[in-house]
Amino acid sequence: MRFLITSALPYANGPKHIGHLAGAYLPADIFTRYAKAQGHDVAFVCGSDEHGAAITIQALKENTTPREIVDKYHELLKKCFIEFNIDFDIYHRTSDPIHHATAQEFFTNLNDKGIFQIDESEQYFDEEAKVFLADRYIKGTCPNCSYDSAYGDQCERCGKSLSPQELIEPRSTLSGKKPALKATKHWSLPLNKYEDFLQEWIVKDKKDKWRNTVYGQCKSWIDGGLQPRAVTRDLDWGVKVPLKEAEGKVLYVWFDAPIGYISATKAWAEQNNKNWKDYWCNKDTKLVHFIGKDNIVFHCIIFPVMLYAHGEFILPDNVPANEFLNLEGDKMSTSRGWSIEMHEFLEAFPEKTDELRYYLTAIAPETKDSDFTWKGFQTANKSELVDILGNFVNRIVMLTHKFYGGMVPVPALKMEAEILLDAEMRGQVEKVHKLLSQYKFREAQFELMNLARAGNKYLADAEPWKLIKTDEERTKTIMFAGLQVAAGLAKLMRYFLPKKAELLAKILNIDAGFILEPHHKINEAEYLFKPIEDELIDAQIQKLKQRVEEKKEALVREIETVEKPIKAEITIDDFNKIDLRVGTILEAKKVEKADKLLQLTIHLGSETRTILSGIAQHYSPEEVVGLQVTIVANLAPRKMRGIESYGMILMAEDANGKLVFVSPKDEVSNGSETR
Repeated sequence: MRFLITSALPYANGPKHIGHLAGAYLPADIFTRYAKAQGHDVAFVCGSDEHGAAITIQALKENTTPREIVDKYHELLKKCFIEFNIDFDIYHRTSDPIHHATAQEFFTNLNDKGIFQIDESEQYFDEEAKVFLADRYIKGTCPNCSYDSAYGDQCERCGKSLSPQELIEPRSTLSGKKPALKATKHWSLPLNKYEDFLQEWIVKDKKDKWRNTVYGQCKSWIDGGLQPRAVTRDLDWGVKVPLKEAEGKVLYVWFDAPIGYISATKAWAEQNNKNWKDYWCNKDTKLVHFIGKDNIVFHCIIFPVMLYAHGEFILPDNVPANEFLNLEGDKMSTSRGWSIEMHEFLEAFPEKTDELRYYLTAIAPETKDSDFTWKGFQTANKSELVDILGNFVNRIVMLTHKFYGGMVPVPALKMEAEILLDAEMRGQVEKVHKLLSQYKFREAQFELMNLARAGNKYLADAEPWKLIKTDEERTKTIMFAGLQVAAGLAKLMRYFLPKKAELLAKILNIDAGFILEPHHKINEAEYLFKPIEDELIDAQIQKLKQRVEEKKEALVREIETVEKPIKAEITIDDFNKIDLRVGTILEAKKVEKADKLLQLTIHLGSETRTILSGIAQHYSPEEVVGLQVTIVANLAPRKMRGIESYGMILMAEDANGKLVFVSPKDEVSNGSETR
């Protein structure tokens, strides 16, 4: 059988945390090792995703060029994967010329067939920088939480997804000026035209073959109706669109990145005298994508549509996407400092890569989100790897040297217990292999540990260290059987714990055949695993907390502060006199002959009020309708411009005199009290 195995291309704009390792790279490596051990023809490809606006944003942050950014982080990522024994056949990069050529050929194929539709739309354009602005090159005030440095695609304070047109008072991050809307033309992939294909290929055929999460998310997208998706964008960093009329445009990173699997396979095939088409165009090949759940739509809907529209490529056989790995009960986030970066783990625990592989597989988020804890990592290492697996291997090897000078004894008898142990070992090997073939890595590793548990129990029940004094012949049989279990463990460990499998093979003095014959000489015992001291774990927990605080402080420094003295102190009784309520602005209009005033109609739950607010120079009436705001509800009414205003809207004022609404982060019922 032939397999083409891919792991999601990591974005080369920074380091990656262990959640990424657990989601897309470790399970792919385990499956690849298993498939190769079964004698299958396997190509395992990956590479750095090096295009897109995020790369150029990072270059601006680090005051360097996009090329220097991708070169820097490509090498960091590659080194991390090597250290964690993620054994790619090739770790490529999308900035390589072979990728640019492959992506352009793919685009041309679809364009020549008339697959794309061409749409014209208005996008923000920086008149000073003379460029169209990607979403991340636009900042403004979030309409949801009023944070004044929200990006055009997402507010980093409240997390709300945005479009640039939703921002209040947008500004270019390049010039600081307000951008203008300008017409631009883009090529789009009409996903809506492929809904019948997806219904047939996914909805009807994959229900019992793919993980529930994957199938469910795909079905939801398809049932909800698909829309055309732009494959080009106005940017100067990326794969150039191969059309004269598309000058200044590049392929959207979501379009060119999955084609990186194809270009990586081409590069690997050239280096190894292979035919890349055997892996991409032969129906006998099984294409398997390993990803996190945030990439399901791209790998199960969009990329398959691209492959299907092209017409020459096979479609994915399976996409065993994982859920998310949380950290100490909270979602991992590099931007918040709540993460364990791969390179930082390697710096702190350079000899514990297999131990991390083990723990990440033991808690693998295969069916639901799971949680990494430092104490959990420490406990799993001690109670399972040290006390069960390591203890069994150490005991059987030391006894062999003590009793027989390190020589595998000749079994003297065929005893029922040993026959049963041999059958159990063979059964465990079969279980592990079956589970691996079903992409159930967590269960498969558990069965590996069950074999070690069986070996420990066997020795504890037989007590060869006592039995040798009264029955030497039976002891030889017991020791021979125990050594076969150790060899069986080495065979299975190579999928999950490759470094420790090599060490065990060295101790047992065996090669890939994993056969222990009588009179075979084994080497001295070495500890496979050692406990992790409390001090090391406590230091990592403290480091995590400290980094979060540093990130918070950095965020505060980014926001301008206002140097105004605090007013005179009041008592709690004074404060309790103020009735603060949340309401929604239903209507807004300018007050005639009053440049600063807006007349607002605000719903407070039990009543609707009219409030005049001096914000007309900061907000248009259209911008504020629908916003939830906080008002002083028991302020005595007063007339202004002949209109009675009953209440006051709370606003924050920055150093430049800009006014921002004081609003709840999440939507609450109108009339809710603010305390």
